[in-house]
Amino acid sequence: MPVHLSDLKNRSAALLDGMVSIRRHLHRNPEVSYQEHDTTTFILEELKKLGIPTERPLETGCVGVIEGKKPGPVIALRADIDALAMDEEGDVKRDFMSRRPGAAHCCGHDAHTSNLIGAASLLTEFSEHLEGKVVLIFQPAEEKLPGGGRLLCETGYLQKAGVEAIYGLHTSPYHKTGTVAFREGPLMARPDEFEIELVGKGGHAAYPHMAIDPIVMASATVMQLQTVVSRSVDPAEPAVVTVGKIGAGSAHNVIPAKANLLGTVRTFSKETANQIRERMEQIVSGVARAHGGEYRFQFNEGYPAVVNDSNLSEKFRKTASDLMGDKAVIEMAKPVMAGEDFAFYQQHFPGLFFFLGSGSEESDSQWSWHHPRYNVDENCFLVGAPLLASLALNI
Repeated sequence: MPVHLSDLKNRSAALLDGMVSIRRHLHRNPEVSYQEHDTTTFILEELKKLGIPTERPLETGCVGVIEGKKPGPVIALRADIDALAMDEEGDVKRDFMSRRPGAAHCCGHDAHTSNLIGAASLLTEFSEHLEGKVVLIFQPAEEKLPGGGRLLCETGYLQKAGVEAIYGLHTSPYHKTGTVAFREGPLMARPDEFEIELVGKGGHAAYPHMAIDPIVMASATVMQLQTVVSRSVDPAEPAVVTVGKIGAGSAHNVIPAKANLLGTVRTFSKETANQIRERMEQIVSGVARAHGGEYRFQFNEGYPAVVNDSNLSEKFRKTASDLMGDKAVIEMAKPVMAGEDFAFYQQHFPGLFFFLGSGSEESDSQWSWHHPRYNVDENCFLVGAPLLASLALNI
């Protein structure tokens, strides 16, 4: 007998407690990018329980493979496993909060990992209906350049495995639990990073005329950078320039010798990113010269933009609607300016990335990504796990 979507939904309900337990274990024990050793060991143990063979193409993270009973396509499903380098805040009722200072799953990767393990459990249970094979990617280092997705693609492992299509998801506090959101074409931006060092001449705060104040230079630079998008980029082209960190000084009565700015540029094309890069350096150079100082400007290329394949978008739209109903599938009018290294997979294979609704007032899970109180409504697993499984089973 063929497998039905209702079968996957029913089994997901039975697996929910297990997925919640996995997610909370990972949440208590977060590990930042490139250091996910304990996390990898834990995932390997969970996949071993399911009888899924695994490999380690990178130092951290792993890949599992589920073989179908019949020939068919090779579909990859991806989850990222790293935590952010930050401290978590939350209600004391959350007994699963991070136990590791300076590391926290405040972006939902613990939920992504648990959700994919749940999907893996469904696929092993219904493997007699699987045509081809499914490659389960538990990817490290999504949060930090050069990105685990890029490094995995560079190994050639997925290409040798014959991957023909790849799906991934991200929890979303902006969409209600029980829904999914996506769009065909551009979905998420290209996130580049920049570093600026402004060099002046240190001195006593009471004698500013005898110094060259890099804090003043930094202040002028921040304000001028706000004109890059508004005056140098086509208004119809989405772009963002944000300074995220300023560092300078050591005391209230000392003019320092240097000031540093760190930030990000978000675009949807390399051409626009290069245009912004050139304009930014012109501004930094001009400010430094005007104040009699010097500068260093570094622009680090980040992930490409996430662009969803049209054929997979149609398949996703139908599968998600059949599983959840049309009203639960949200087609986004605009892309978002956040970035994702899932884009590297899409440079090699047709790919589809979507948002899994995880926001609810009851679970205190409507805080933004990267907020110290970020949380997910764990009932989202009742949608995410069967949806990934159904995409792989092609039903």
